Amino acid sequence: MNAPDPGLARALRTDPPRSRSAPHRLWKRVSRAIGDALPKGLYARSLIIIIAPVVLLQSVIAYTFMERHWQLVTKRLSAAVTADVAALIDIYESYPQDRDAETLSRIAAERLNLDLDILKGAKLPTQGPRPFFSILDEALSDEIKRQIRRPFWIDTVGRSNLIEIRVAIPDGVMRITGRRSQAYASNSHIFLVWMIGSSLVLLGVAILFLRNQIKPILRLAAVAEGFGKGREIEFRPRGAREVRQAGHAFIEMKRRIERAMEQRTTMLNGVSHDLRTILTRFRLSLALFEQTSEIEDLSRDVDEMSRMLEGYLAFARGDSAEPATPTDMRSLLEDLRSDVERLGAHVSEVNLVGAPEVTVRPGAFRRCLFNLAANAARYGETVAISGRLEARAFYVSIDDDGPGIPPESREEVFKPFVRLDDSRQDAGGSGLGLAIARDIARAHGGDIALHESPMGGLRATVRVPA
Repeated sequence: MNAPDPGLARALRTDPPRSRSAPHRLWKRVSRAIGDALPKGLYARSLIIIIAPVVLLQSVIAYTFMERHWQLVTKRLSAAVTADVAALIDIYESYPQDRDAETLSRIAAERLNLDLDILKGAKLPTQGPRPFFSILDEALSDEIKRQIRRPFWIDTVGRSNLIEIRVAIPDGVMRITGRRSQAYASNSHIFLVWMIGSSLVLLGVAILFLRNQIKPILRLAAVAEGFGKGREIEFRPRGAREVRQAGHAFIEMKRRIERAMEQRTTMLNGVSHDLRTILTRFRLSLALFEQTSEIEDLSRDVDEMSRMLEGYLAFARGDSAEPATPTDMRSLLEDLRSDVERLGAHVSEVNLVGAPEVTVRPGAFRRCLFNLAANAARYGETVAISGRLEARAFYVSIDDDGPGIPPESREEVFKPFVRLDDSRQDAGGSGLGLAIARDIARAHGGDIALHESPMGGLRATVRVPA
């Protein structure tokens, strides 16, 4: 037998997966951060999708156009001011008879709107740092260098509405002061007003149209949620074609579910009637016999079979046909106290916090609470019942002082026909009480959770939407 080729073995060997690169991990973190910062609602996201690209494109185009416009106009205005300054210097040097420059100052003020001073024997001040991103400073400096070609000093930011130019002359410094608007096109307010105005108009139109488009989707979501909680809500599809298609699909799905539930209920009612008829015959037949110990055992078996049959049918049928109505929780909890006391347990307190009315299916919800309370009364001597209404949910807690249930088994007890080997074994029951209770709670859009009770036993908490 030939030895394996080492080269082939190396080729077939799979390399361990390489870890993702640092840029990829960074991009994932940035994407996650952006996703967390963005709004979660469809309405807000739709507004961002529509408005953000338009505003961004509008800003870029407007900025590019206005920046070029500012540069061109500022350059031409700076060239005109520099030409006036150069003309004043030439006149001052060409006609020495006006040594006090009174006539020249008058001409500059009346004809050129410039203030002129001759600082004899003065020197130019030290030039400070050039302001960041100043179109005027750059354009005016370039024009003075090109047209006058002498040492100079300018101040375009010292006094916001004025500019100061100092140019070295043979006997000192010529200082010229003018308005900033003579050398700079300051129309930024027009740009801002145009941007803000157009953005507000776009935002208003987008909000107006998007609100009408989002309303049918929100309505469909509310109807679907209400149907899941057993509430009958009138719904008529509206909005865009796709939204109407989704609405019609939901209506068709709702009809199929209701038809299937109706067929199941009809079938179970028929089965229940037939089985009850047979059990009634058994009871009548046993009643005709002499009441011996064997006959009494058979009668108890028939009664137990009847109770188990009712439990199985109730679990399979559910209570979906009952409509949801506003129900007085205070009255319901007081009735529950009476039911528990008839079972032989002591109810220490019934406490209700918040508004007493909650929309539920009253018969089904009562059965859910009774199953939990009966379970508590079976294994404990004292039971406490409390209810509280929070922001969007109503909670009912049933506590007992029994042996409790281990944390690892608290989910198992909700499965149909599951019985614990010790502690709270459902002796004599069908094993469906907690399963039926959880199904009713979930049919309302809520759930049941089991915790350790402050009384030492078990706490069962029912949560339903308010």
